[in-house]
Amino acid sequence: MVKTAWVFPGQGSQSVGMGMDLMTHAASEARLAIADEILGWSVAEICQSPDDKVSNTLYTQPCLYVLESLLVDWLQEHGHTPDLVAGHSLGEYGALYAAGAFDFAAGLRLVKLRGELMSQTSEGIMAALMGFNRDELDAKIAETEGVVLANDNNPGQVVISGTPEGVDAVLADVKSKRAVKLNVSGAFHSPLMAPASREFQEVLDAVEFRDVTIPVLSNVDPTPATDAATLKQRLSQQMTGSVRWREISLSLPELGVEQVIEVGPGNVLTGLIKRTVKTLQLTNVGTLEQLTAL
Repeated sequence: MVKTAWVFPGQGSQSVGMGMDLMTHAASEARLAIADEILGWSVAEICQSPDDKVSNTLYTQPCLYVLESLLVDWLQEHGHTPDLVAGHSLGEYGALYAAGAFDFAAGLRLVKLRGELMSQTSEGIMAALMGFNRDELDAKIAETEGVVLANDNNPGQVVISGTPEGVDAVLADVKSKRAVKLNVSGAFHSPLMAPASREFQEVLDAVEFRDVTIPVLSNVDPTPATDAATLKQRLSQQMTGSVRWREISLSLPELGVEQVIEVGPGNVLTGLIKRTVKTLQLTNVGTLEQLTAL
């Protein structure tokens, strides 16, 4: 048997019309009805809204979680099971659902609150850098107040996060092939998210997590874990902690993984992994056609 990891993308992978082939399938009606009741709005309507409402953080996060959950349900119902799972930022919720750490409704309530809190955050900015000297970047971040490495995606792509002054200082002094400030409401995955994280923690504390048999590699600690307390504690750190995706990618072959299936829209994660690890077989499953082809 080929050892397989399922990975789940986060915010930035969404697009207008994503998942509509699956959402209009009769098998999805019951799950979407539960989602719409919890959210107070229609996931399908937001996903196909022509004015790109799906890219508003308030809507993006629940929509991605719902779609990834539908994909997981279909895969599991057709006999597919991963040997381990991981998710990028928001995608960690899809990974935890796939592993069985919580049920669909509990996960969606957490994601709904997460999206609301993050959409209300207005402090700080984020910027992506591509093609840079890693030692130079690390040194500059270390000496600059108010900026952190938010997403360590692969050796040639990172996202920094923090105060406008801190981010601008790094961008001014570190040479890169490309640097782009991101269109986000705040400095995600940085200490500036601490107030939102504390409010989120109050709700997270009340959610029951279960021990799982499928190991989860978390953003803040990319080592396999299966016990409920560890998975919950790692998730509690995620809003202010860095996304260590490069380390997750590097650990996959070390853990014996040969195949990676990206469960969600687009191919962001397989693209990142491909530039980090050359030996893995990469597959994308984000549409009904791709599901049936698997």
